[in-house]
This record gives sequence, structure tokens and C-alpha cells, in this order.
Amino acid sequence: MKHSEDLREILHRIDRRSYPAYKDTAGAYQFGSYVLSIDHVQGDPFAAPSKVSVHIDGAKAGFPSDMTGKKHTRIALADALIRRFGREAEQHSHKAKGSGKSGLLSVSRPGQEVLARSACEIEPDSGDLVVRLEVGFPANGRTINAGELEKILFRFLPECVQQSLFYKTADKKHLEAVKELAEDQYYIRQQLKERGLTAFVADGSVLPRESGVSDRPMKQAVKFCTPESMQVVMELPHAGTVKGMGIPRGVTLIVGGGYHGKSTLLKALERGVYNHIAGDGREYVITDDTAVKIRAEDGRSIRHTDISMFINGLPNGKDTRAFQTEDASGSTSQAANVIEAMEAGTKLFLIDEDTSATNFMIRDELMSRVVHKEMEPITPFIDRVEELFTSYGISTILVAGSCGSYFYKADHVIQMMQYVPSEITEAAKKEAARFADFAKDKPKLQESVPPDFARVFAADRKAALNDRMKIKGMGKDAVSIDRDTIELRYVEQLVDSEQTMALGYMVKYAKQRLFDGKKDLKAVVDMLVKIVEQKGIGAVCEGRYLPCNLAMPRVQEIYACLNRCRGLRIATIHGPGMRINCAFRENMIQE
Repeated sequence: MKHSEDLREILHRIDRRSYPAYKDTAGAYQFGSYVLSIDHVQGDPFAAPSKVSVHIDGAKAGFPSDMTGKKHTRIALADALIRRFGREAEQHSHKAKGSGKSGLLSVSRPGQEVLARSACEIEPDSGDLVVRLEVGFPANGRTINAGELEKILFRFLPECVQQSLFYKTADKKHLEAVKELAEDQYYIRQQLKERGLTAFVADGSVLPRESGVSDRPMKQAVKFCTPESMQVVMELPHAGTVKGMGIPRGVTLIVGGGYHGKSTLLKALERGVYNHIAGDGREYVITDDTAVKIRAEDGRSIRHTDISMFINGLPNGKDTRAFQTEDASGSTSQAANVIEAMEAGTKLFLIDEDTSATNFMIRDELMSRVVHKEMEPITPFIDRVEELFTSYGISTILVAGSCGSYFYKADHVIQMMQYVPSEITEAAKKEAARFADFAKDKPKLQESVPPDFARVFAADRKAALNDRMKIKGMGKDAVSIDRDTIELRYVEQLVDSEQTMALGYMVKYAKQRLFDGKKDLKAVVDMLVKIVEQKGIGAVCEGRYLPCNLAMPRVQEIYACLNRCRGLRIATIHGPGMRINCAFRENMIQE
């Protein structure tokens, strides 16, 4: 390995030469207590910044094993370190002058959620630490300004490293609090399983957000207060006694007038699949981490999904056991989203009436009398919600503002009034009983066939063999892989654009290495997750260096992304008596 003085000599040698000479600096250099690696050098001062990483031996970093040993505390520590490093780097960014992106010091900027990121990774056994960042190598025009880069690499960056990445200089009290919060959050997640709960919302939580463009807590917001009948007490390892609302498994209805906090509560539960930083207000809003927000998604692509549980007997004769379309309607898209979430292993549906297809959610008695049941191909969600729980163990939390029919199905009813919840289950049931029996004169519900998940995919082999497939993130809305754009704007539990980028690399890896026309989707996703858990997110990023802008998505979002990828083809589908041949012909043939 080269020494830092070797790098200094290179900088002196290439000073004032044309910009491509910066490529001579690529390599690893020992800087006292850490190693600086220049992984990729930008080709132009106006191009994407150079990629740099800092590597520190675990013994030198010195972080205690109780912070690095367990996954949840390790991720929390890495998150805290990257936030601190980012604050230090911001003070030095653009202090070195030049054209284009000269002087930039940029590192991942985490939001309110705590996510595993490529920007900072810690080895569980050794405690070895790596931080990845971007640096704009300075230039005057397109001429190297080595003196300014020397200022960055030999003065600014060492200050950032020493102040933020070593335990001896860290705010130990803060890091201990980070670790304890992570352990408390993990404890609540375990308690959800043991107590038969789908979610927990602690008293005093701040659920409203600052604005539509800010995810920080709203100032002077009404703090959450649990209805006495739903109160659960948690004895946390560090925070001690915490009281809050426990939402049991089953069907839970959230009702109330407009602007009273129904959707705010549901949004907090959506985000509760992730841990949140201290001061967010939702630190102890913890949801079953397999929960999936279900909504209508007009126009999405659907690939041979068995939606017959909800839609059957289409007028055009299209078989819904292997339904496919490039332009789904509200009802077919929501049906597919339910089935795909089941395939992804969810145990909780989160649904807001406002973002659902009305004809998918409910069909009232009068409409059933006017338009006869046999003429309606849709079996609404209300007719399956109990079956989903009793047969599949999948609970539902539903926000309803105008549809009272779900009162008959709900195990628990929560009313929001001015952001304060109250349980009204008994009152709602009594009021519902005053009306004619919901099941009276209704035709017998058609029995559902368990959805078939054995979809076998194959990639376009010509594209898969192209190692130069480009990945471009479009915020949280989409990711483009070569010419294939995967729309993700309605996958609402993606909370960071870095998750979207990570999904792009996973899809690329799967297309090149895993989809072969023999494995079904579950096998592919299981392999992806296993690879990443064992080797890190870098295992699916084939290149000379690991991007610094990746955050780990959940298994459910990996499924969602692959299901929306138009670049994949179905090789075989094992439906009831149906098969699609391996030549990808669209016609179905009876076996």
C-alpha cells in the first residue's frame, strides 16, 4: 500500500496539467490512523464528482462491541456516524475553489429514518469501518489545481475523519443514547409478535409533519394520547415504562371527519416499519415490519398475477389467474398489489380509502340489487378482509371516511377527533346493528382459490449480458435501468432516493445473474436478500467501486420493484391447469 506522501508527490507532479492526469491519483494511501482510497476519478471538473472512501481498522476506531455486534445497534451507530461526518464535511465543502464541482465534499444525507447505507458500513466481528463520499477534484477551467486538492485531502478530510469516526473523539453520551434507542425499538418489535399486535404508538408521539415537503415533526402539534381501552404498557430495557396504543391483529378501522388525523395516523404507521431518530416524534411508533401500504395504481404494468381472488369472469374472457396488462385500472392494480404483497410475505395491509379504487373496496346493497352479482366480475375487498385474516393471517388497518360498511367487519374501530383517538368499537357495532342485517338477501360469496405465486421469470438475455447497463435514479419516483424505467412513485414506503438506487442495482444483478426461466420470483428475491445480508449491498454492484448513495430497501419493496419491471418476461406460470410456454408466447394453452 502507498503512503500519503506518495499521493502528495503525485499531486505536485500533475499540477497544472490537463484534468485527465488526475487519474494517476487512483489507489489506496495510508494516512496515519486510516486508509484513504481514491476509488474513481471524475473525467472532467463538470462531471459527477470523484468517489473516495475512508477505511479504519476496528481496533483503531475503538467503538464498543455492544454498539457494533448486533445488527440493529450497528446500523444505528453507522447512521449516527454518517450524520456527524456529514455535518463536519459541510463546513469544509467548497472551501477549496475552482470550476465546476471543484471543492465539493458530499456524503449521504439521511432523513428521519434509520437505514443501512453504503455511505457507512461497519463489520460486525472486527468493527472495521468504511465511509464513502464524493469529492470534487479542483481545477481552473479544465486544468488541474493540485494545491486545492491537497488542501482537501491533507487538511479538510483528516479533520472530518478525526472529529467523527473515532470513539475517543466522539460524543459518547450521544452514541450511548443512539444505541439504547435502537435496543428499545428492537424490543418493541419483538413484543409486537409476542403480544399479537400489528403496531404500537406511544403516548406523547408527534405524528403530524412540518409540511408536505418536510418530514420533520410539526411544532406545537397535538401529541398522541392512547384510548384507555387500547392502552398497552411496555417495559423497555432503557427508557423504562412506556405506555401507548397497541393495535391488535385482525381488522382495525380508523374513522373520523376530514382533517382530524386519520391519514396522519396511517402515514405514521406506514413509516413505522423503519426506526426513527431521536427527536423525530415517531421514535416509538413501531409497526409490523412486513406491513405494506395498498393503494390503487392506475396505469401500472402487471405480469401474469393471479388476481382471481378479487376479479373473475371479465367480459373479454381474459383469464385472471394469470392476469397481465401494461395499463392496469384502479381495481385490477389494487388487486394485483394485494396479491403481490401476500407473495412478499406481508402480515399487515395498510389502506386509505382516499387512495383506493371504490369498486375494489366496496359494493353497497343498493348497487348489488340494481346490477346483479353475476354481472359484476369484482369481489370487493370487504368480502375478503376477514378471510385474509382467518386463512392467511394477514391483518388490515383501514382508514375510512365515508364507507360505513366496514363497521360490520371491523374487530376494532378507532375514531380520530382533532388528532385525539378514541375507541368506539362497541358504539359503532350497535349503530350498525340498527340497520338491516348486512348479509340479508346477499348472494352467497364465491369461494376463493388461494392465489398462485409460482411465477417463473426470465430476463432478456441480450440485455442481461450487457455489463454496461446504466442505472439512473429519479428520486423516489422511479429508477431507470438502461432504457427500462420502473415506476415506483406509488410504492409509498420507499422513504429515501438511495433505496431506489439500491433497487436499481438489485434488478440489474437479478437480470444478469438470477433470472433464467427456472426460478420463481420468491427464489430470486430470497437469493438477493441472502447475498446482501452475507456480503453487503456491494455484492450486487458489479464495478470497481461501491456507490456511496445506496440505502437498503425492505424485502417488500424488492418484490414491488421487480413486479413493476417491464424488462422481465414470464417464462412459465403454474396456474390451475394453465401454462405459458418458455418461448414467452402470450397465448395460453391448456395442459
